[in-house]
Amino acid sequence: MSLYSAMYTSVTGLTTSSQDLGVVSDNIANANTIGFKGSRASFQDILGMNYGPRGQGGLGARLQAIQKILTQGALTSTGLATDLALQGPGFFMVEAPDGTAAYTRAGQFTVDEQGDLVNLEGLKVQGYGADPITGQVSGTLGSLQVGNASTPPNATTEIIARGNLEASAPNQINTPYDPNDSDSYEHSISTVVYDSLGNAIEAQIHFVQNGTPDDWTFHVVTDGGNLNGGTPGVLTEVGQGDLTFDTTGAVTAQSATTFSFDFSTGGTAPQDIDIDLSDITANANTSATSFISQDGYTAGELANIQIDNEGNIVGAFTNGESRTLGQVAIADFAGADKLERLGGNMFRETRDSGPPVVGAAGTGGRGTLVAGALELSNVDLAGEFVRMIVAQRGFQANGKAITTADTLLGELMQLKR
Repeated sequence: MSLYSAMYTSVTGLTTSSQDLGVVSDNIANANTIGFKGSRASFQDILGMNYGPRGQGGLGARLQAIQKILTQGALTSTGLATDLALQGPGFFMVEAPDGTAAYTRAGQFTVDEQGDLVNLEGLKVQGYGADPITGQVSGTLGSLQVGNASTPPNATTEIIARGNLEASAPNQINTPYDPNDSDSYEHSISTVVYDSLGNAIEAQIHFVQNGTPDDWTFHVVTDGGNLNGGTPGVLTEVGQGDLTFDTTGAVTAQSATTFSFDFSTGGTAPQDIDIDLSDITANANTSATSFISQDGYTAGELANIQIDNEGNIVGAFTNGESRTLGQVAIADFAGADKLERLGGNMFRETRDSGPPVVGAAGTGGRGTLVAGALELSNVDLAGEFVRMIVAQRGFQANGKAITTADTLLGELMQLKR
């Protein structure tokens, strides 16, 4: 190898050291970038000279590749429901401005003015939609519309009541039953039911003992103003049934279970409601209601959302109901470190990365989601400083090789004197 070749070889060393320093500088600059994945420069030798039987010589070094380091970054809690972090392999999917898919580990998401789940650049997060009534997640991939969700009203179809009717003595009430006279019945249960429009309507169940502790009649009543042809302010009977108890106080028979309400509130009329009193008891304890429920509710607006570790977005509504609004999709790649870096914390599929394998978090080897948290950069500053020193010393050593070759050339030029 000539002195001139030595100088040119050292120039490649200066170049590779500069490139290494550039990669290190990029890593350090992004040490606080959410979801950032560091890189490392890999170099290879240049074999360019053959000395015959005496061997082969090289012409320096060159950049082989800048490899992405996809190790897990530390997670930090933020408390924001739409902040997401991936624990394990995979990437979030967003729709790039050109309509293609882009991939990111930065889960700083929010809901825009149109109700779409987006990242901080306004790119729509991709996932699976859900049925607006049942909340069943579909298999169709697309943007996640979560901010404008609402729940329609649901008409009451069933009332379930539990409690006790005091049965320690025969009936002492001699007044004929009158729904508007509280002295004509032993016990009352009150609840709110809903028509098909979501109107709240109070209904009551009155209990009358029929002379013996094991024989009772119940009356279902509501304000007459709620019924077609009824008088407002006057309790009106909708129907009645009988309850029979055994010697332990348990119900053995309920003669009527379905009652038809001819509501005047504008909803579906008549509206059938099943009343289940099978858990009512009749024993020596004081009459009391321990539990009552019904399955209707009024319309509700979205109050807040929560996201579980499988990416299911669950909306809580002002009427107390909750429903799945969608599911965040996670993409993984066979050669994830071969993805093309786009900037803005984004990557794009390449031929070497292979196609994305898309599915739910926690399935198919994909990582799980942590809501209310973000993944920090995986850059190790201590390691980067060491690499910086190595790159600096490499640059200095190659520079020294050039000045040494130049000195020897100077000595050679002096030989003619």
